[in-house]
Amino acid sequence: MPSLVPTNLGPVLFRRGSPDETRRITELLRKETVGGFLLVLAAIAALIAANSAFADDYERLRTITIGYAPWHLDLTIGQWASDGLLAIFFFLVGLELKREFVLGELRSPRTAAVPVVAAVGGVVAPALIYLAFTAGTAGSDGWAIPTATDIAFAVAVLAVVGSHLPSALRLFLLTLAVVDDLLAISIIAIAYTAEVFWTPLLWSVIPLGLFAYLTHRYAAFYSRHHIAAWLVLLPIGFAFWALVHASGIHATIAGVLLGFAVPVLRGGPDSGAGLAEEFEHRFRPLSAGIAVPVFAFMAAGVPVLGSGDAGLSDTLTDPIVLGIAAGLLLGKPLGILGCTWVVTKLTRSTLDPTIRWIDLVAVSLLAGIGFTVSLLIAELTFADSAAALTNAKLAILVASTAAAIAAGTILAFRSRHYRRIEEATAATGSAAARGGATPAPVSDR
Repeated sequence: MPSLVPTNLGPVLFRRGSPDETRRITELLRKETVGGFLLVLAAIAALIAANSAFADDYERLRTITIGYAPWHLDLTIGQWASDGLLAIFFFLVGLELKREFVLGELRSPRTAAVPVVAAVGGVVAPALIYLAFTAGTAGSDGWAIPTATDIAFAVAVLAVVGSHLPSALRLFLLTLAVVDDLLAISIIAIAYTAEVFWTPLLWSVIPLGLFAYLTHRYAAFYSRHHIAAWLVLLPIGFAFWALVHASGIHATIAGVLLGFAVPVLRGGPDSGAGLAEEFEHRFRPLSAGIAVPVFAFMAAGVPVLGSGDAGLSDTLTDPIVLGIAAGLLLGKPLGILGCTWVVTKLTRSTLDPTIRWIDLVAVSLLAGIGFTVSLLIAELTFADSAAALTNAKLAILVASTAAAIAAGTILAFRSRHYRRIEEATAATGSAAARGGATPAPVSDR
């Protein structure tokens, strides 16, 4: 059935991307899918460990302290996972952000408008809903917890049940998540920096500048000599990370800035991919296979058994729990869909005829999977309150799982629909090639 919405009023949103962009998105989804499954397995393992006979051993493992005190690097293993390993994840976020600004959807204000505005709505709405539940309580400091989107977890769901969705929808989800990451990074840098120590921060400019110079000046050399890149650039990057950590700013910000420092192009616009693509290929397996799963294992282990009816009742009525759950499950989709609808009205745009609003509902529900970054923000917010941190983590796990199930159900239905369209189109092409009859079109209902 053709779209009932007129398409001559303004620009059409969610058109199919170029073949190169479609291939890039497909490849990126494939890589993130593996990481998403490992992330889920690590979280399940953490929950089992924290609610079994190994609970005490699990907690002791998280609190073992190792490192060098004078550099503020005497951290527990749990802190090394959140401050150190997640810096690798955020390094990839920085690479992807820069690529989007240089070559991707964010390079053009016109194409960037929808995902940027939708991402802003997907941050503001959950924060406001959370604050409505926690107003007047100490838990209101956690307003940023339900604002994050875990792209690896979301992509894993998308890969399992949404393989036949239009590439434009998958591109929208990825671009939305990239902007969401940028907003989360800004929130962490601004809202969760209690005190800045300027001496190490000023010293950190030297390794950052040296890293940027070497990656731009000798990009071709590092592309050919992989070991040299590790031996030269990795120590410089670690020095920058250590100085940022010592300054009081969360060390994951160092990963983002290092990612921004890597060139996306070798030279001019037509000179081919730069060192950023090389680094993405090398670091993504390290991030998806080790860094993020280890963080999930260290952060997701919360006790959920043996609390008794009274404890469970208190947990379910905790404003922190209600605020996080409502923020992720309601705030995310309301903010994303509402802002997308506003953009269509203000710009007199229409959706591409192949896409329906129900598809955007599913994608916006996927954005309600907070998990990794939400767990990180929860640890930063409630570091001094074990009870509040436990409740926040439980809410994140339950709400993210519920969002995944709800989105997966809709996506499975819509993916079957798009598969029937693909099969009918293929049959039409075959019949036309043979000079036979044309099958009836599949209704878009």
